[in-house]
Amino acid sequence: MSQPTIRVTHEDYGSSGRYSATLRGADGEAELTWRTGGPGIIVADHTYAPGSMRGSGVALALVQRLIADARERDLLIVPACSYVRAQFDRHPEWADRRADA
Repeated sequence: MSQPTIRVTHEDYGSSGRYSATLRGADGEAELTWRTGGPGIIVADHTYAPGSMRGSGVALALVQRLIADARERDLLIVPACSYVRAQFDRHPEWADRRADA
């Protein structure tokens, strides 16, 4: 069985932004939103995946992109969203990007 094709994009509005993802063959769009939490800190505050995408790995792909971008930009992440917090707990290798405020 082949892996699903997930396409993740990022929109940065300055003090907030969002990651969105589409999944080939599925209706809708998944999203992860964030806002600035102070110098060098972003707050991941919401993650949503429509029913047509649940269980596909699309929400995890959003968090993985968030982590990669945070590493590239040397940012810390406050996981205010329960899904993002759960993924941080499952991935101790991401601890260097976690900021609890």
